[in-house]
Amino acid sequence: MANTHVNARVQKHRDALRMAGLRPVQIWVPDTRRPDFEAECRRQCLAVAQADSKDSAIQALMDAALADVDGWTE
Repeated sequence: MANTHVNARVQKHRDALRMAGLRPVQIWVPDTRRPDFEAECRRQCLAVAQADSKDSAIQALMDAALADVDGWTE
């Protein structure tokens, strides 16, 4: 019976959000608890770094973006 009360409260909250013009969205993200997560992150980072090192245009873009961050945290 308590579960029914919780379900009704959750449904009421969701209905209010929908009435406010919002809709639910489900987002799937990598499971950081998996044993192979760290190795996969490392593999992908190395692949990106290797590709970026061969692309001078992307390096110039990153340098320009980094030079334009002054004051963002103030």
